[in-house]
Amino acid sequence: MAELGKKYCVYCLAEVSSLRFRCTECADIELCPDCFSAGAEIGPHRRWHGYQLVDGGRFTLWGAEAEGGWSSREEQLLLDAIEQFGFGNWEDMAAHVGASRTPQEVMEHYVSMYIHGNLGKACIPDTIPNRVTDHTCPSGGPLSPSLTTPLPPLDISVAEQQQLGYMPLRDDYEIEYDQDAETLISGLSVNYDDDDVEIELKRAHVDMYVRKLKERQRRKNIARDYNLVPAFLGKDKKDKEKTPKRKITKEEKELRLKLRPLYQFMSCKEFEDFFENMHKERVLRAKIRELQRYRRNGITKMEESAEYEAARHKREKRKENKNVASSKRGKEDGKEGEFAAIENLPGFELLSDREKVLCSSLNLSPARYVTVKTIIIKDHLQKRQGIPSKSRLPSYLDKVLKKRILNFLTESGWISRDAS
Repeated sequence: MAELGKKYCVYCLAEVSSLRFRCTECADIELCPDCFSAGAEIGPHRRWHGYQLVDGGRFTLWGAEAEGGWSSREEQLLLDAIEQFGFGNWEDMAAHVGASRTPQEVMEHYVSMYIHGNLGKACIPDTIPNRVTDHTCPSGGPLSPSLTTPLPPLDISVAEQQQLGYMPLRDDYEIEYDQDAETLISGLSVNYDDDDVEIELKRAHVDMYVRKLKERQRRKNIARDYNLVPAFLGKDKKDKEKTPKRKITKEEKELRLKLRPLYQFMSCKEFEDFFENMHKERVLRAKIRELQRYRRNGITKMEESAEYEAARHKREKRKENKNVASSKRGKEDGKEGEFAAIENLPGFELLSDREKVLCSSLNLSPARYVTVKTIIIKDHLQKRQGIPSKSRLPSYLDKVLKKRILNFLTESGWISRDAS
């Protein structure tokens, strides 16, 4: 009776009790998997006829020893479960496969057979062929088109976040660059009655919006790369104090300001390397000029340069001492050198030393000063005698000059302080 329950392939007479293919158009035509895959034909049966898979529940996909007793029906339930519940939900997958399988067995079977097994090696290769590589900026600079990588949130306090209008979970600001960019697509909608022109116009709006988003993200990357936010908050000064660097001269600071437009085309590291290379170039050029000067003076060995520099230093020191001595001698020879602008004008010999200094500082000729001095003293004497007087000062005497001259005459005792 057991022999009568077995099924055999009608072509090769092999036992097909566990798995066979039954023709849906011919009666009593059942083939083994090998004959079916080879396209065997017998009697009225043809290879293009419809077929039905008959599984007795004992068929194993990977072999009994490697499989651990997993039947084809359990394999199918496992694939359905991984698609329905997702990778990692082993408890739900085990319940879907059947009570005979634990979550640990389900995980080990799927990982060993479908990921690390031959099927996984064939479907998940180590190197993906025909993969597009971005060669425009391999170091990930600001101009790289791959701007979809999210940046970590800024490490700032809550008060500083409120000051900047920064939202750390979204890595956005309340006021972004090109704030009205979303208006390009805010009113777009897909309608079934749109013609080709309208569809292309809507696509153009979407492309414009995507470009604006890339530009917005590019500017964020530049600000993050060059630490512009800490600089705005005043935190970069503390970092500079902690990490002392080479002292930057005034010329280098001015050059850095001129090269600021290059920030948008270079990363921070590239710009710093570029600036350091320029500094090295200037140092090398100065060294070359020094060596050329040695050569012009007949020095061909570095040992001779030390003696030459010592002699040159002594010569410069002697010249400096001569210049200092000549300047001191010039000051001692004549004190009237500071009055060179007025010493040749008429009335200069009538002035005292203090009046000479006053006229020289006010850029006032001695004759005009004597005239103004005479009018002011005359008016002062008439007022003391009770004689009313109405002085007419010259037109070239403004309020500042009058005030300076009155103060000088008061301090010198020519007129009393109450009269001034």
